[in-house]
Amino acid sequence: MSPMPDQTRTVAPAKKPGCVTSEDGVLLRIPQGWELLPPGDAGLTRKLKSLGPTWTIKVQKRRRLQSIGVWAPAESVAEARRLVEAQRERPEYARRRTSDARRRERAQSDYVDEFVSRVVDFLAFDGRHAALAERMAHAVAAHATPVGSGTVARTQRIPVERRAEAAVIAWMRHHTTAYDHMKIARVRGKRREVRRMLADVSRQLLDQYRRGDEVASCPLAQALERTDLGQRAD
Repeated sequence: MSPMPDQTRTVAPAKKPGCVTSEDGVLLRIPQGWELLPPGDAGLTRKLKSLGPTWTIKVQKRRRLQSIGVWAPAESVAEARRLVEAQRERPEYARRRTSDARRRERAQSDYVDEFVSRVVDFLAFDGRHAALAERMAHAVAAHATPVGSGTVARTQRIPVERRAEAAVIAWMRHHTTAYDHMKIARVRGKRREVRRMLADVSRQLLDQYRRGDEVASCPLAQALERTDLGQRAD
């Protein structure tokens, strides 16, 4: 169980106290004098990694690995903090942070506008339901587009048109079906099967609005009203 402190590694938590597990399953003892830097400050983490060997500890969350901290010599952690704090005290750092924040806000605003437009395009409601499509597009975007929401709208792996479609179906699953109250058997693939079935139901409902049908009780309007009431209550 050699610690190998001179190597930068990605490791996983171990059941044994004071140890971690390497990528190839070897139990490693955390070197004496090392300290765990918790996640949350990307700049500090980058600076620490630039100073020498580190062990980044990662866990599987949903479908991706997520860092829960970085082990490194305590003196390296202290030096990284000192260097980062000195950098952040400079006036140019504050100006750059302000400029970056404005740029991100503009990019987010532009993306929300584009996403709303793509949702309206996917809905393709008949003219008599155009106002409802706009309301629905804004409701879907409000749920799906916030930074850090982890929704399909934030992924870059698929075109925005497909993101809009997936976000609409997900929103409808939660707001126009009984999905949130269903008791689904803990059988492999069962939840996916239920979601596919509800997606078909949602698409059939959307087709009625696309044809311009008079939809009984207007389930989308009712769902939007409930969403508005929930937001006002918050």
